[in-house]
Amino acid sequence: MKYCAFLRGVNVNGTSLKMAEVIKVFSDAGMKDVSTVLASGNILFSSDKKPSELKKILEKAMSHYFEYEAFLFLKNQDEIAEILNNNPFSKADDLHIYVFVGTEGSENILLEEFTNAKKAEKERAEIVANTFYWQVPKGSTLDSSFGKILGKKQLKDKISSRNINTFDKIFIKLK
Repeated sequence: MKYCAFLRGVNVNGTSLKMAEVIKVFSDAGMKDVSTVLASGNILFSSDKKPSELKKILEKAMSHYFEYEAFLFLKNQDEIAEILNNNPFSKADDLHIYVFVGTEGSENILLEEFTNAKKAEKERAEIVANTFYWQVPKGSTLDSSFGKILGKKQLKDKISSRNINTFDKIFIKLK
């Protein structure tokens, strides 16, 4: 089975990982066909193990090698295709669309936080098939009320987000 591991908090806030080293850690942990997409912690690989097993193996290997508390979320090729197909928002030059991957139920936590946050014009969020999608005007991602919530420590082991364009690149490379 082909997977993408979405690492949380890579190359931000002082957690700097070289992707060549990440590839080595994944390979040493028994993953096959390991490669990366961008330098933001998107690791493609193949394995016959179950996702729950893979998550434990890879988080332990990453935490040990890099001496930090690693969190990652796995999606297989079909799940990534479904995420792209279910995107409720139309792409526009003035907007970003983010997709959140995470633990079961994290999409509901995100929706509650979004509902309670002050919103910019055109800022919207929606859950489709247990995936949280967020549309925000370009240039206001980090300044938005909801964007600031995403850095909360209690969310660090629950979610990671990527721009929808990153999902496009991942899907193309997984084919």
